[in-house]
Amino acid sequence: MLPLQTISAYLRKLTFAVLLFNLLPHFSMAQAYKLLRFEENYSNLADSTRHGYQKLKYTPLTSDGKLWLSVGGEARLEYVDFNNEDWGRQSLGHNNFLLQRYSLHADMHFGDRFRLFTQFRSALQHGRKNGSRQIDEDQLNVQNLFLDATVFKQSDKSVLLRLGRQELDYGSGRLISVGEGPNARRYFTGAKAVYNSSNINVEAFAMMADTIRPGIFDNKPSKQVNLWGAYSRIIIPKQANLDLYYVGIYRDRSVFEEGIAAETRHTVGARVWKYGGGFIYNLEGAYQFGSFGQGNIAAWTASVDIGYLFENTVFKPSINLRNDYISGDKQAGDGNLGTFNPIYPKGGYFGFSPQIGPVNLIDIHPYATFDLLSKLKMQVDVVFNWRHSLQDGVYRPSGSFNLSGSASHKRYIGTAYLANFTYAASKQLSLVTGIQYFKTGAFIEDIIRTPKNGIFFNSRIAFKF
Repeated sequence: MLPLQTISAYLRKLTFAVLLFNLLPHFSMAQAYKLLRFEENYSNLADSTRHGYQKLKYTPLTSDGKLWLSVGGEARLEYVDFNNEDWGRQSLGHNNFLLQRYSLHADMHFGDRFRLFTQFRSALQHGRKNGSRQIDEDQLNVQNLFLDATVFKQSDKSVLLRLGRQELDYGSGRLISVGEGPNARRYFTGAKAVYNSSNINVEAFAMMADTIRPGIFDNKPSKQVNLWGAYSRIIIPKQANLDLYYVGIYRDRSVFEEGIAAETRHTVGARVWKYGGGFIYNLEGAYQFGSFGQGNIAAWTASVDIGYLFENTVFKPSINLRNDYISGDKQAGDGNLGTFNPIYPKGGYFGFSPQIGPVNLIDIHPYATFDLLSKLKMQVDVVFNWRHSLQDGVYRPSGSFNLSGSASHKRYIGTAYLANFTYAASKQLSLVTGIQYFKTGAFIEDIIRTPKNGIFFNSRIAFKF
């Protein structure tokens, strides 16, 4: 248990953040903050009268305005309370802890063609009984440091080259996500080429993923390209959106129930989606092939998410139903691998802080959202989880191996009940609170000697500028 003085100090920080927000003048901004902060563009402030905060977002450094600077950042504080993590297998009981995340970035523009973006981050953890995970703590590190060069620009078309450390986030986050939910976001180092037009965006990349360590500037570089691919988004006006992608990875040590071996894996996939305007849907499928040690890889996933947004009804409710099929290994011990690898998935793909990852899984996931007030949103979820293959186990939200399953003939993992509230006080300040109850199913009760239902609670305040 965290001592009362620690929790009190945390609450004082929350109060300070709220007071700071109330004291800062001229915080009115036309655009919302982006998930990837380097996607924000404040060049429109060049021709306006700037006051206070707007001067921070656009500061001309030369008389002609061709050289200008934008500065921003974030402070995020989170209280986490987990009871019976991993369904009681670790015998941790009540486990509550604090997470903090701070970032500061500077965006320097050299005319219309060149740009240098720099971002530092600090992710801190205090009080977790079983220590920090890679997603919890990275005391000080460079999150982004890259140079952009626009090598072609004509009308609505452009080609951009990006070199350096950078964040990646594509599509629904099924395969490559920045990992906004966890405390320490992901980053990569490498090169990317981007083609943009009014209806088409194509990005090709070759990246290296570092090993995250908890200290100061001590993350271990991979020194080899281990992530590469291309992601395209095609907008069909008044119809739908189509994503097509290819992703390749190499890992010299991958762990599945099938064993531990070097892995080279290729993923090809497509996504068709539409949000807003009543009927909403997100359909995605992907196939994977490659090698695992001396064996072959053949894995796949398919997802359907359909719903309806009642835009002209009180509370503007949306009602959705998701159904995912994610392959597991067909035959344990045969040397081949049928387990789907989510690569770098979105942590909250099945609700916030899920206990089960998108590997060897069948789920049925109804959920609904409501605008209770103009600034207060609520989402409620129920997620029913089964193993896809009885020859494979259960994996964590990151995709890492958790529980062996080939010795059990039980399929049902359990049911998660979730409720989440988001209060957006302004574009700068938000508060998110959620609770999850996980009722164990036949598989967990078969594998764990004394299984326990899990309860998770968190409360997070985030301040951005």
